[in-house]
Amino acid sequence: MTMPKQMQAIVYGGPGVKSLETVATPKIQQPTDAIIKIVKTTICGTDLHILKGDVPAVTKGRILGHEGVGIVEEVGSAVTRFKKGDRVLISCVSACGKCGYCKKQLYAHCEDGGWILGHLIDGTQAEYVRTPHADNSLYHVPEGADEEALVMLSDILPTGFEIGVLYGAVKPGDTVAIIGAGPIGMAALLTAQFFSPARLIMVDVDESRLAMAKTFGATDVINSATGDAVAELLAMTKDGIDVVIEAVGIAATFDICQRVVRPAGHIANVGVHGTSVDLQLQDLWIKNITLTTGLVNTNTTDMLMKNVQSGKLKPAELITHRFAFAEFMRAYEVFGNASKEKALKVMIDNS
Repeated sequence: MTMPKQMQAIVYGGPGVKSLETVATPKIQQPTDAIIKIVKTTICGTDLHILKGDVPAVTKGRILGHEGVGIVEEVGSAVTRFKKGDRVLISCVSACGKCGYCKKQLYAHCEDGGWILGHLIDGTQAEYVRTPHADNSLYHVPEGADEEALVMLSDILPTGFEIGVLYGAVKPGDTVAIIGAGPIGMAALLTAQFFSPARLIMVDVDESRLAMAKTFGATDVINSATGDAVAELLAMTKDGIDVVIEAVGIAATFDICQRVVRPAGHIANVGVHGTSVDLQLQDLWIKNITLTTGLVNTNTTDMLMKNVQSGKLKPAELITHRFAFAEFMRAYEVFGNASKEKALKVMIDNS
């Protein structure tokens, strides 16, 4: 069966504007490309940042989305690891595998890739997507795998793990505070447990998300809307928090991090910031802290997939709502009003 000439997709129309439109189906452009029929996809907090205007590199007419599982429809002449009919996980980061950054596993900064899907090229919130550098940017779906769970491996699980947990250098016995109980914060919560921290404290303004965090392994929760999160965090410890993970991307949450980090502690900023923050360097310079930022490299995806397959990680539990592809705009409405809708991660089915 040949691909249709047109398809449905979520198209960005500028800050605050998106629509489900009929557009041309993508075609192979480079020998290393693959065309994937999307089976399952989702919406990321980064997509909401784009719609707020926080990512100005995204231009009008761009198809959004950078996560998904699908079926290979066509491959370029240079693709060797995948063939038509293969079921694949699409990484949010495209990697050529050959440039200097890729040689260092800094795939986020690939000289001919990085985070480009739904950013600099058309993305996965469509019936079909073109994936560059297919051999290095797709993963075979294991036989019998829960494909909804695997969608969480496109972005949020490696992001929370790499940029939050690994960059934060979480170690056994640490007190870890995660500021923001959205999907990325929950991913950091799930994967921080690999390293046996003594305490995992989740901070958010949403009681339903805090309750969910308790079921996912948080030892303590703090509602920053009803109390003083800084005072409560400092009262729990002798001299501050070992690792503070910022998982929202606004000035207020970053400020909590810099006010509670202990001497020689770590601030791991994961959130996407669209505006500047006030860095209290006059207080931090003397504390020997480490501050890290980053875009996910997805160099841990294989390892995380093995942990999902073994049942040690259960990211499908993050999915709160499911929609058919025709309901994509409703899915955005629900995800964009997460507190009211008690939404965490939404799943869109195009099978």
